[in-house]
Amino acid sequence: MKELPVLKKLREELKEIEYELRVEVPKELRTAAAHGDFKENSEYDAAKQRQAFLQARVSQYSARINSLASIELDDIPRGVVGFGSKIFLEDINTGDDVTYELVTPEEVDPKVGKISIGSPIGKALMGKVDGDEVSISLPSGLKEYEITGLKTIHELFDKD
Repeated sequence: MKELPVLKKLREELKEIEYELRVEVPKELRTAAAHGDFKENSEYDAAKQRQAFLQARVSQYSARINSLASIELDDIPRGVVGFGSKIFLEDINTGDDVTYELVTPEEVDPKVGKISIGSPIGKALMGKVDGDEVSISLPSGLKEYEITGLKTIHELFDKD
């Protein structure tokens, strides 16, 4: 079974966080504890706060990985805009071409056209097919696009 590419990235980040939590923070705690009095030991307090923050991050990453790992690619429709799709659009009013890829929040990078499926543009494009016209209400005004091309997550995975 193929996995979403973002899972590898998240697992690597989780591994780094766990290393810091299990190796680096205990060193900081031992060093701070050697200074004595815990009541006025700001180094110890900072290390304990860092430890709590990292423990919360481990929980968040683990939950997100489990959630994304449960996505079955076969459950994502073919031939329509959905999670992981790359959509080629033409602005009906200006003729400008724009490309978006619908990604997880961890992968969002608007500068390169990677947008969340939960964004206004992502929501408006969901379920559309090649040739459809879509109107999207944005803070900058109404945008009208025609979908001129579509590659679903299945096609993008098959190229690998």
